[in-house]
Amino acid sequence: MCGIVGYVGNGSARETIIDGLKKLEYRGYDSSGIAFCTDGKIEIRKCVGRIHNLEELLSKETLDSHVGIGHTRWATHGAPSDVNAHPHANGDSSIAIVHNGIIENYVEIKEWLAQDYGVDFRSETDSEVIAHLIGVYYNGNLEDAVYKAVDKMRGAYALCVISKNEPDKIVAVRKDAPLIAGIGHGCNFIASDIPALLKYVREIYLIENNETVVITADEIKIYNAQRERVHRDVFHVTWDADAAEKDGYSHFMLKEIHEQPKGLYETLHRRLDENGEIVLDGISMTKADIENFNKVYIVACGTAYHAGLVGKSAIEKMAHIPVEVEVASEFRYRDPFVDDKTLFIAISQSGETLDTLAALREAKSKGARVLSVVNVVGSSVARESDDVFYTWAGPEIAVASTKAYTTQLMCMYMIALYMGRTKGTVEESYYRAFLTELSEIPEKLKAVLENESEIEALAKELYKKEQVFFIGRGPDAGVSYEGSLKLKEISYINSFAIAAGELKHGTIALIEKDTVVVALATQDKLFEKMLSNIQEVKARGAYVIGLAKEGNKEIEKQADKVIYIPDCIDEITPLLSVVPLQILAYYIAKERGCDIDKPKNLAKSVTVE
Repeated sequence: MCGIVGYVGNGSARETIIDGLKKLEYRGYDSSGIAFCTDGKIEIRKCVGRIHNLEELLSKETLDSHVGIGHTRWATHGAPSDVNAHPHANGDSSIAIVHNGIIENYVEIKEWLAQDYGVDFRSETDSEVIAHLIGVYYNGNLEDAVYKAVDKMRGAYALCVISKNEPDKIVAVRKDAPLIAGIGHGCNFIASDIPALLKYVREIYLIENNETVVITADEIKIYNAQRERVHRDVFHVTWDADAAEKDGYSHFMLKEIHEQPKGLYETLHRRLDENGEIVLDGISMTKADIENFNKVYIVACGTAYHAGLVGKSAIEKMAHIPVEVEVASEFRYRDPFVDDKTLFIAISQSGETLDTLAALREAKSKGARVLSVVNVVGSSVARESDDVFYTWAGPEIAVASTKAYTTQLMCMYMIALYMGRTKGTVEESYYRAFLTELSEIPEKLKAVLENESEIEALAKELYKKEQVFFIGRGPDAGVSYEGSLKLKEISYINSFAIAAGELKHGTIALIEKDTVVVALATQDKLFEKMLSNIQEVKARGAYVIGLAKEGNKEIEKQADKVIYIPDCIDEITPLLSVVPLQILAYYIAKERGCDIDKPKNLAKSVTVE
C-alpha cells in the first residue's frame, strides 16, 4: 500500500525522505512525491512512475529543507498521474498532506467544500479533500485544524500534514492504517513501516489507532482522540539495517528465497527449550482453554491464506478440533458463527492487512480467543490479539511473499503440536518424531536450493507459455494454490490451481496439447492417485512437470520433467515442495523481463478494501 515518510530535524529532509521512500517500494506504488516547508512556503514535487523519476526531477534544482513529507502512491481513487500523485495542497498551498487509505465520504466533503467555500479541486483523488478541509479549518493552530478535519472524515487512513505557517512540525494521524514515529537525536521521523527508518533509528513509538502525533526536531507528542497526552513505551527495533538490502542478489525475492533455511531454523529453535519442548512465549493457552474450543477459524489473505490451508490439516490431525479456513474479506461480511468457544487464528506477514484486522476485531467482539501469526513485531494484528506467535523471517521486502509463507507453515505445525500435546491428543512418540522431522527441514531445504540451476534451465523452456495449471492432493493442493499465485504475481502468466481430484469436474476441458501442468505428488499415501491424474492430463497432450520425493521414481514414467525434494513425512512436505515453485516463478519472471520485486498493480500490505 502507499508509503509515508516524514522528517523534522537539522539535516537534509530531501535525502532522508527519498531514502525512506526507496525502502518502502516493496509496499507497491505507481507515483511518488515530496513536500518541503522552505522560505516561508511549501514546495511540492511529484511525478508518476518510479522514485528515480522523482530523483531526476529534484536533481534539476537545489530544493531542500529541514522539514518535509514524502509519499509513494498506490492508486485507488484516480488513475496514476502527476496530478493525482501525493502530496496534495489546499488552494493557497499553505497546507500539504500525504495520505494512505481511503476517505469513504470524500464525495460528500468535496461537494460541501465546493459549495460552501468555492474550493476548486485539481485531482481525482479522495486525498485532496483532506488538504482543503484542513485549510478551511485552519486558524493558526495546525493540531486544531487536523482534529476538526478528522472528525468530519470516515474511512481507514494514515496521514501527515505540514503547514507553511508552522514550518517546524509535522502533524500525523492514524486510523486503521500503520504509522510509526522514529526517535532521533536532534531530529524525529514519521513513517508507514520500520524499514523506512532502519538506517536512522532503532527506537520508535508504535502509534495506536485514533491517535494524533505532533513531531518537532526535539519532541514527539502523542495524543488520543480526546486530545489527552499519551505516554508510550519505546519500542526497540532488533532488525539489522542490512537485512533490508539485496546483499548481492539481483532481486529481493531471490535473496528471501535463499533466506528460508535460516528463517525456518530461527522460527523453530527460538521456541524449543533445552529439553526439546515447545515453549510458546507469546501464547498462554492452558489445557482448559484448548479443551474449551469447539472450532477454529483460520482467517487470512493471499499467501497467508494458503498457509492456513496447511494449518487446518495439522490442527485437525493433532488437536482433533474442526477447522475452517476463510479469506478475511469474506469472513467479515457473512456474520460467521463465532463465540467464546472459538479460537480465531489470524495469519499476516505485515500484521497490517486491513481485511484481516477487521475480521479479527469482528471475531473478538463476539468473544473469540484471538491468536495471531505475524512477522512484524508490534504490528496492529499482534497488538490486538490475545496471543501472538511471531515468525522469525526478518524483513520481507519483495511483494511476492516467500520466506514469510514457509515460516508461517512452521508456526502452524508448532501450534498444532502444542495444542495436541497440551490437550493430550498427541502421543509422546509422535511429538518427538514430528519435532525431529521439523528440525531437519532447514538442512534439507539447503539441498533443494542447490538444484536452483536445474529449475532455472526449466524456466528458460517455459517462460513463453501463457497458461499453466497446478494440481495436487491433500497438503499438495494447498501448495499448488501458492505455487500458482507466485507465478501469476510476478510473471503475469495466467495460472490456475485445482485439487487434482476435481480435474474431471470442468478443468480438464482446458487441457490440450502442450498445456503446462505442474503436478505435485509428494504424498506417499496419495502417490498412486496422483499418477492417475498425471495420466489423465498426459492423455490430452499436456506437458507435465512432476514434483515428488526422492525415491519415488515411478513418476518419471508419466511426467516430462521431474523435480525432487528430500524425503520427509507427508505432513511437512509443504515446507520443501513450495520452494522449487518459488524458484520456477522467479526465473520465468526474470526471462520475461518482469519487475520481480515490484509487480504491477500489487502491494505488499493491503491496507484498503
